[in-house]
Amino acid sequence: MTFYSNQKETFSKELKQLTARYNIIGTIRFIVAFAFFILVYYKLTSSSNFYLTVAMIACVAVFLILIKFHTAISKKKIRAAALVNINENELDYLEAKSISFEDGAEFADYKHPYVHDLDIFGSRSLFHNLNRTETYKGKERLAALLKNILPQPDIILNQEAIKELASKPEWRQEIMACGKTNKDSAQSYNKLLGWIEGKVTSLSQLSAIIAYASPVVLLSCLTGYFITDNSVLLSITSYLLLFNIIFMLRYTRIIKNEITYTGEIHDIIYRYGQIIEQIEQQHFESKKLIAIQDQLTANNQKASSHIKKLALLFSRMDIVNNLFGALLLNSVFLFHYHTLKSLVGWKQKHAHDLPVWLNAIAEVEALNSLANFYYNNPDFCFPELNTDFKISFTDLGHPLIKKDKRVGNSINFDPAFTILTGSNMSGKSTFLRSLGINMVLSGIGSVVCAANAIVHPLPVLVSMRLSDSLSDSESYFFAEIKRLREIMDALKGGRAFVLLDEILRGTNSDDKRTGTIKVVKRMIGLNAIGAIATHDIEVCNTSLEYPEILINRCFEVQIVDNELYFDYCLRNGICRNKSATFIMEKMGVV
Repeated sequence: MTFYSNQKETFSKELKQLTARYNIIGTIRFIVAFAFFILVYYKLTSSSNFYLTVAMIACVAVFLILIKFHTAISKKKIRAAALVNINENELDYLEAKSISFEDGAEFADYKHPYVHDLDIFGSRSLFHNLNRTETYKGKERLAALLKNILPQPDIILNQEAIKELASKPEWRQEIMACGKTNKDSAQSYNKLLGWIEGKVTSLSQLSAIIAYASPVVLLSCLTGYFITDNSVLLSITSYLLLFNIIFMLRYTRIIKNEITYTGEIHDIIYRYGQIIEQIEQQHFESKKLIAIQDQLTANNQKASSHIKKLALLFSRMDIVNNLFGALLLNSVFLFHYHTLKSLVGWKQKHAHDLPVWLNAIAEVEALNSLANFYYNNPDFCFPELNTDFKISFTDLGHPLIKKDKRVGNSINFDPAFTILTGSNMSGKSTFLRSLGINMVLSGIGSVVCAANAIVHPLPVLVSMRLSDSLSDSESYFFAEIKRLREIMDALKGGRAFVLLDEILRGTNSDDKRTGTIKVVKRMIGLNAIGAIATHDIEVCNTSLEYPEILINRCFEVQIVDNELYFDYCLRNGICRNKSATFIMEKMGVV
């Protein structure tokens, strides 16, 4: 938290200084402009004066220099403001005041094997807490990571990259600041992709020759007229101006088509270039980050320069919407033809590279999010991976529960499957979700909320939170049966980590007990690793038949001074204490 406080203070001071400089230069610009108009007035109302002309030229020169400084300071101001905001958001998050990051609700998938059950997306979800991405593709990439368990070699590469990025908090914030200042969206990304995938415009060789020759001849004639005062040259200039306008009318439709895809997104593309430049310039040691850097080179040139050139071309193309500017530039220089030609050339050379470059940004942003998670939780650990189906956690907790309220538990999945009992509110469901979320984090290369962890990354299959599906005309019971069938089918394809919480609630107690026992037996027959929570003590007797595979564990509740006391500590054995009757009596229900 000290780092974020210091960063906020540093950039707040910088922002204040930049704002003062920005205002001073703005005032000086106004004074210079005012002085220029006064000089123009005296120039028009008095006899010719050489010194007045020099002063006017000097005013114009100073004004242009001030614009350059003003623009540079404006960019620095925007960066400083973004960095202040980033650190304010992080402090608010760590102090549990608010979560100012996108929650990824659009990625929720009720049919996914674990996304809905483990609260991966949505308000106060895992994604909501992890997400530090600022681009659309970065957010999409982080969501994709959380939906899939990676192969072990990829997990190891991610672990190395996350460790390295966690040690570069200032650099990670620079990446965030670049994305935050001109935040993109799915719409802007799809526009850019639509332009890339669109047909490449064909421009004839003859039109290119005319486009270079006509402005040269026009400017030559105009210069000659000013030198010789020959009216013939002025007439030729006039005809060439008209010719250029007619020439450009032929390409108006093509230009309009180009800016249909890309209008007003040149600033976003420029920010892409800035992010890529940050990645290119940073020194990395992990294999994955070096490989990402290698993707940002095309024809021995850095991708950032190509992206910034594209942004500049789109910015120039956008001038077509300024009628006066477009008329002036095109009548003299055929400005938009040359811009179109450069844009066509860019697309021909780099259309296939652009998605690769944007994916590189997305990958870095997703890894940055996981690195930030590690940086904020230095007591979390990277799991030790194995291929022997060994899974154990020491002091395991739920990563989204604050440290001062979190209770850690240790568990070893040897025997492989746990029957978990405990009264309501004793911590069973939270423990199951802790197992599930930490297995998901293990499977993407992240740290986990534990003191130590040994994990064989496996597919995670969960049935904990189902609901009636009115749109599909499904009852809760039928939805649950479908999920159990999906889990069984998945287990036929290989071992998996399975979590079940109070299954078969939609039937009577005898049927539920019999069905649950059969499900447990089927699970162990398919070599599942994991846990099932149940209130039915008779289900626990199944462990007597399979002592090497099944084990009973529980969460107990105690009554202390006529009050319920939950310690949320995992124990071996079967839960014996009951709380439902006590609670109903205490609240006057019975």
